[in-house]
Amino acid sequence: MSLTALSQQLDAISLDEMNEVALLNRFDSKYQLSVSKLEEVLEAIKNDYYILEINGKRKHKYNTIYYDTSNDSLYTNHHNGRLNRLKIRKREYVDSELAFLEIKKKNNKGKTKKLRMTAENRNASFTAKELHFLTQNTNFDFHLSNFTLRVKNINSFERITLVNKDFSERCTIDIHLVSYSHSKKLELGDMAVVELKQGKTNVKTPLGNALSKSRVKPRGFSKYCIGRAFLEPDLKRNLFKERLLQLKKQFKNDIVLTPLHIKSTLTFIENNNYGSDTGYNYQRAAQVAGH
Repeated sequence: MSLTALSQQLDAISLDEMNEVALLNRFDSKYQLSVSKLEEVLEAIKNDYYILEINGKRKHKYNTIYYDTSNDSLYTNHHNGRLNRLKIRKREYVDSELAFLEIKKKNNKGKTKKLRMTAENRNASFTAKELHFLTQNTNFDFHLSNFTLRVKNINSFERITLVNKDFSERCTIDIHLVSYSHSKKLELGDMAVVELKQGKTNVKTPLGNALSKSRVKPRGFSKYCIGRAFLEPDLKRNLFKERLLQLKKQFKNDIVLTPLHIKSTLTFIENNNYGSDTGYNYQRAAQVAGH
């Protein structure tokens, strides 16, 4: 049964109802598997989970801008396995008509904490209020501004969100992943990225058990870091090489890198990063990049 057909068999939950299990402070477990394997897993747990439905839709579009320092310190900290690390991004939740500026922190115990504020605009540049939020919740040793945090990557994907029926676990399933650099486009084809979000670590749940039964093991996966490592060969990535090779082997011809023969999304963003009325527009950027 197709993923779309399976998604219609789960009981629906609204966004307001799902807020009971937002789990912004949580432990994450990530898995990568083919869509066909995912269909087998969902068939096994379809009676144990609700699925998020917004305006009649059960798959939802996300667009994300990722920021980093001029010397790529956030990427490098992740690459080097630093225990206390973070990501900074603006994310548009298209079907919810919402956008947030988000800080995603992971501490030395492996727990993830997400801080966010409603984005004041859909531009790549930061407003004074957004810069204050970033300054208050990070500890960079330099003054934060639109010049010290730069756009380094954008991506888009579709997401299915599940909540188990005892409201102790939330799960996101990302498909149709596309990532952009200045000159290239990365498509991750048949790959599905499943992320279990739990308040406690190593909790046994129907979805975790179904993944284990299907011999899908948890493996770390950062859409930001893996996207940049594939797209930018000059970046430090020696500690990611084994992971990149494993993904290429697992998904064979489904990982596709193509050059952008027209002005890329990131070039468009950077050229418009600081104007009050010419900032980043997700739909326009996708058109420019040929997505």
